[in-house]
Amino acid sequence: MKSITIKGSQRESVGKVATKALRNAGKVPCVLYGGDKPVHFSADSLAFKKLVYTPNVYTATIELGGAKYHAILQDIQFHPVSDKILHIDFYQLHDDKEVTMNIPVNLIGSAPGVLNGGSLRFPNRKLRVRAIPANLPDFIEADISSLKIGDKLFVTELQNDSYALLHPDNTVVAQVRMSRNAIEEVVEEVEGVEGAAEEGATEEAAKATE
Repeated sequence: MKSITIKGSQRESVGKVATKALRNAGKVPCVLYGGDKPVHFSADSLAFKKLVYTPNVYTATIELGGAKYHAILQDIQFHPVSDKILHIDFYQLHDDKEVTMNIPVNLIGSAPGVLNGGSLRFPNRKLRVRAIPANLPDFIEADISSLKIGDKLFVTELQNDSYALLHPDNTVVAQVRMSRNAIEEVVEEVEGVEGAAEEGATEEAAKATE
């Protein structure tokens, strides 16, 4: 998994006054959990741009002086009006400990059902994955090239030996449903066939009476 480097400074004071001063200076107060003790630090708000404002998932390499910590974003707080980042919690990664993350799903292929007028639904664009850090994927590929109208792609079809998907077996990742336009076309075709059949029957009856 790709990593974003964040250069920060450890915080000596974590009180409200110090926190407010940091935010006024364009910095974000953060806490790193998962080690022997929580590590309080801050970094420029721009340093989090690629980590926060993206649909992709990245790990973070946090540099504090001469120390480096590999972590994932655990929680983030935004200002309710300005949407500025107020606080971020990170969780330290360890090579031998599994972690849980939401990983984006990439659809590949073209569904025959869509080409035939169906509508593609993609209800689960991210899936919850548990794995050791080295096995965390950047994304999960979901092949929809066999989906016909009415077919569903279940999470069980995306299982991988490198990680565990934390969803019930009946979780639908994608499906092709009959679209309203396609239904209307089918109804029109049926009505057309029935109308032609009735017209033909009327003509046959008329000939029979002659």
